Amino acid sequence: MPHTIFLVEDDPALRGELRTLLERYGYACAATDDYEDVSGQVCRSGAHLVLLDLNLPRYDGYHVCRALRERSQIPIIVVTSRATQLDELMSMNLGADDFLTKPYNTDILLARMGRLLKRAYPAAPGAELSAKGLTLDLGRGTVRLGEREDELTRNEARILQLMLQNPERIVSREELMRALWQSDAFVDDNTLTVNVTRLRKKLERLGAQGVLTARRGQGYQL
Repeated sequence: MPHTIFLVEDDPALRGELRTLLERYGYACAATDDYEDVSGQVCRSGAHLVLLDLNLPRYDGYHVCRALRERSQIPIIVVTSRATQLDELMSMNLGADDFLTKPYNTDILLARMGRLLKRAYPAAPGAELSAKGLTLDLGRGTVRLGEREDELTRNEARILQLMLQNPERIVSREELMRALWQSDAFVDDNTLTVNVTRLRKKLERLGAQGVLTARRGQGYQL
């Protein structure tokens, strides 16, 4: 199941842009237009991470951050147009895990989200993803086809995870590189090619010939 990100952003246009970006990269999103009890809504939603603006119509983001920390240890990233050191210091002192100023770089946002999610929710032993007859064991870092199994490197496992989460859809090279960046693996285009080639060879050894195909100028498809 994808991680759910709760968006606390009162600007509908910005909230929509964030939702589109996050859903493109495999996240589920929740949001609210009711700012009376944001912390309660977040806790009831079952979300895994909060993106929190400071400028809100009812109670400001400081109040929401403090209220959330009294009820939950959910990761919180403050995303705001306020850019002073005092704003950052107050946010961190009230329990925020990270602080980004608008306009932000989407690659940096995705990388910081990935790092916090990985720290807060490590893959449980036995957690698996399956599609096209392949099963990825996230805890052990192995891929299985029938009775055959092979070990994957961290990069190979992250690539296969994204492909299994998006069967039949063409996943761009840019999406794959961002996914690796979220795992703290800063790769270039050539490194991605090497990792995909190695992954394809391992899948072929298991008997899954042609299951991971390259789409010229577009990306890869499972």
